[in-house]
Amino acid sequence: MLLSVEHLCIDFGMRRLLDDVNFYLDNGDKTGIIGINGTGKSTFLKVLAGVLESDAGTVFRNPNIQVSYLSQNPVMQDDVTVLDQIFLHMPSDFREINEYEAKTSLNKLGIANFSQLVGTLSGGQRKRVALAAALIHPANVLILDEPTNHLDAEMTAWLEDWLRRFKGGLVMVTHDRYFLERVVNHITELSQGKLYHYEANYSKYLEQKAQRQEIAEASERKRQSILRVEREWIMRGCKARTTKSKDRIQRYEDLLNQDAPEYDDTVQLAAASSRLGKKIVELNEISISFDGRPIIKDFSYVFLRNDRIGIVGHNGAGKSTLLNMISGFLPPDSGSVEIGSTVKIGYFTQEGRNLDLNQRVYDFIHDISDEVRTNEGTFTAKQMMERFMFPKEMQSVPIGKLSGGERRRLYLLSVLMEAPNLLLLDEPTNDLDIMTLSILEDYLQGFPGPILTVSHDRFFLDKLAESIWEVRGDGEVLRYTGNWSDWKMKRQEATSPVKTEKQKPAERQRTQTLKFSYKEQREFDTIDQDLADLEEQISVCVSEQNLCGSDYVKLQELQEKQAELEKMLDEKTERWMYLTDLKERIDAQKK
Repeated sequence: MLLSVEHLCIDFGMRRLLDDVNFYLDNGDKTGIIGINGTGKSTFLKVLAGVLESDAGTVFRNPNIQVSYLSQNPVMQDDVTVLDQIFLHMPSDFREINEYEAKTSLNKLGIANFSQLVGTLSGGQRKRVALAAALIHPANVLILDEPTNHLDAEMTAWLEDWLRRFKGGLVMVTHDRYFLERVVNHITELSQGKLYHYEANYSKYLEQKAQRQEIAEASERKRQSILRVEREWIMRGCKARTTKSKDRIQRYEDLLNQDAPEYDDTVQLAAASSRLGKKIVELNEISISFDGRPIIKDFSYVFLRNDRIGIVGHNGAGKSTLLNMISGFLPPDSGSVEIGSTVKIGYFTQEGRNLDLNQRVYDFIHDISDEVRTNEGTFTAKQMMERFMFPKEMQSVPIGKLSGGERRRLYLLSVLMEAPNLLLLDEPTNDLDIMTLSILEDYLQGFPGPILTVSHDRFFLDKLAESIWEVRGDGEVLRYTGNWSDWKMKRQEATSPVKTEKQKPAERQRTQTLKFSYKEQREFDTIDQDLADLEEQISVCVSEQNLCGSDYVKLQELQEKQAELEKMLDEKTERWMYLTDLKERIDAQKK
């Protein structure tokens, strides 16, 4: 055993975050900690890492192990270089031995200038430098808080592979569901101050959690049935004169005092939007460069009402720049952005609004709007806050008292309170818990307007996107039909080496009468209906995916089925083109 926690209690002001919980980590355990924002996940990691003392209970760490910890908001020294920060407080001989490996990790994480001062780095770059430092330090236990934030798809894939090969114990908080599926073998859920442990990855956790809830609900139904019978017996005026009666009354009291199952509150989203006219946004040959380097070059697009566009690309390629130009915050060097008169843009940026940490939560939202009209009716600011899991007691506290995830959720609410009809989302999944993400995905699928989202969350893009824009960083923006998995497959096909067949010796050309074979004629007669049937099956498959919710296994099966159907459709379409061309040549020959 690497570390253990027994009877742990952690208080935060008047609220108990963890109440008499136990946790154990053995060598080879890779544990993902999940739970809604504000429940104390980051606080729990700090206690495990020894950064914070618990209010009660014991934390045992094997004295022969070393722990490496990545905090959610790393504290760094601004006046040192990137490489010096990696080896801060480490002996010089350790640096000499491990400097090459550190540089390799930094390169994989998109940090190429090792002599750059830490104080000049962006927030995302600082987090990646801190991650590289956590990985390079010798450790038997890795404790990582949101390690996938600010990583693009390639960086995340590299980190996945690194952690799968790690031989020690791993504890991490992450909301990346594909990451939880592929890396962890244990999931610990923090809910209502308790820890619930599952020996499972993400998809198996969903199954086991559903089973646990069914058992708890069945037990509660049985308890209520017994209470109803016993209450009637008590109400009939039976007196505790015999030992048997006393025991029965005591059993009734014990059942009455049992706690009912508790469930976490969930965000309740209702689509709030303004009327959207025919003209939305038109991009006409827009271009922009920084320091002589083209970022976006001659890009044009006319937005449609039902667009669901995911934007991908390396960090620094220009994804946020593209959103800034579309929103009107950043004028292009050339070209034009025409925004329709009825368009009301809701822009959810990486940095978020400049929140006044001393302002009350309620005042922040009320200043934006005192009410909002949704497809479920009109809600006041106070009611919308309650739907976003900000109860009365939280509405009066300063924003500075909220956790990072709670601030992110508050910012999301502020964007939706403006009732936009076009959404621009820049990394919306960062710091949002899995439950809120699932509800946000369902909300976005029903949003009555176009959505553009920059995201490295592969699960999110697989569920939401219907087309992918790849920003290359050299001025080019490539467009693909499909979700993230479709884009990934097409990119792999495009970059894989093409196999060339050996050329056959040229044959002497002979005049040949063109005609359909019997099999080709039958195929030509039915191929139009075959194409229509395949398109209908794909449409049904997409509709079923929209109803999956958080059922990852079912979603994966449907995505695989859709990919197979689309492959069959492509093959059938190529066959249709061949037969149609042959038919035209046969008809021409007859003339």
